Amino acid sequence: MRAGQKDKAERFRALHQGPGAFVMPNPWDVGSAKILEGMGFQALATSSAASAMAMGSKDGMLTRDQALAHAEAIVSATNVPVSADLENGFGDAPEDVAETVRLAGEAGLAGCTIEDSTGNAEKPVYDLEFAAERIAAGAEAARRLGYPFMLTARAHNLLYENPSVDETIRRLQAYERAGAEVLFAPGLPDVAAVRAVCGAVKKPFNFMVGMKGKSFTVKELAEAGVKRISLATSLYRAAMSGLVAAAREVMESGTFEFVDRSVLTADLIKLMRA
Repeated sequence: MRAGQKDKAERFRALHQGPGAFVMPNPWDVGSAKILEGMGFQALATSSAASAMAMGSKDGMLTRDQALAHAEAIVSATNVPVSADLENGFGDAPEDVAETVRLAGEAGLAGCTIEDSTGNAEKPVYDLEFAAERIAAGAEAARRLGYPFMLTARAHNLLYENPSVDETIRRLQAYERAGAEVLFAPGLPDVAAVRAVCGAVKKPFNFMVGMKGKSFTVKELAEAGVKRISLATSLYRAAMSGLVAAAREVMESGTFEFVDRSVLTADLIKLMRA
């Protein structure tokens, strides 16, 4: 275990036990991570899609080694707990999930998320019983790490055909019984659905901001019972939207008005050193 790893993990667990909801933004590289830390966020998380795009790839195309190396770079550069989006554990078998969690611990992470998406368009989510076995294997591996590693289980059924909040609840309850420390279900359609999910589980629930029409305020989410709010690719998309808008201004009008709207480099450096 690396120096400070247990302390970070304990701080991360404490965030899930405190009052209200906390926001855990998703940097896409070391620079963005240090800026977010400097702004005062108390925990960070990688996003599989943002990490992949930052490396010129597509979501789901990074290998386990690449994803963990990317996460480890952020862990090493910051003093706050970091959780990692580790997709479906980089393998179908429960043993694959267990190995991914073990390696996440070696990388210094305070937690990770494991989803029930298969990557197979014909059968996009694992059968519930098998999905729960995968989470149970990850939870057992987390317990062996020797520090409070926060394993998050993600139910992805709302992202595919015939979305059902009732099915989401069934899945999250099964993952809770299997040992997940945090529960997560992207794609909840409204605050009422968020409230229903939070009321149906005992473990902390993570809400993912970033889907148009399905993103709500911190106040609304906290009142619905959400404990943790992650931002997925939304900050990366916001940053890249600024890049594209500035580049288009240069190409199409030959002006540089974006410079006057930009954050000063010196101010960014101050945040990184905070």
